[in-house]
Amino acid sequence: MIEKKVPRHKSVYILPNMITMASLFVGLLGILWAIEGKFEYSAVAIIVSGIFDGLDGKVARMTHTSSAFGVQLDSLADLVVFGVSPAITMYLWQLQYMSNYGKVAMFLYIACGALRLARFNVQSEYASKKFFIGLPIPLAALTLATFILFQKYLPAMVVANLDIIVLIQMYVLAFLMVSTVRFASFKEYSGFKAHPFGNMVIAMICIGIIASRPRFLFYIVTLIYISSGLLYTLYLLSRRFRGVRKEKQV
Repeated sequence: MIEKKVPRHKSVYILPNMITMASLFVGLLGILWAIEGKFEYSAVAIIVSGIFDGLDGKVARMTHTSSAFGVQLDSLADLVVFGVSPAITMYLWQLQYMSNYGKVAMFLYIACGALRLARFNVQSEYASKKFFIGLPIPLAALTLATFILFQKYLPAMVVANLDIIVLIQMYVLAFLMVSTVRFASFKEYSGFKAHPFGNMVIAMICIGIIASRPRFLFYIVTLIYISSGLLYTLYLLSRRFRGVRKEKQV
């Protein structure tokens, strides 16, 4: 009896969805660890979920198994993993001592994360692939998670006001998620495609440097990325302002 061959795409379509489920599972573990007071474990869980989140999209594109179902599933998982999980973690870690201010920050972060995901799904078909409009929610979550690991490097004076710093970060990240600030997506850069080997070597060097002091450098990298988006947007606004002034002078 000859076995009927199943088309390759039929046998692997579930892979990206399974990776999304793995990300969701680790994110839920992060919530449980936060409730138990294991905040560093929770931070690591969010970081691991971020790795899974980066993998599921790449696997879907490599195996040609992208689907509308997968996009919606990914967004729902992201809201839990990168919205609810970091919000609960930061609240139990520091914000619970700030009464209603902490509750508002937690809600605002989750609400802005949901709005960011909804806008991304609506705009994904026609928006430029070079930039994200608004800070992606995984990057916002990674900023909060890496700050938990980074805080041991802060001076005692700053640590004494850690709750205020966390509160400000929550508000700023919530605003950036729903803003129109442009952040590089690194999806459509010809330089990466033209020199794949050189870029791979550079990426390996960067990973090696970060791995040497991950607690310190992970958070610094997220701040550099956020700053690059703000500076690029300010540059675009200044160019537009100069263009408008020239038109008025003419």
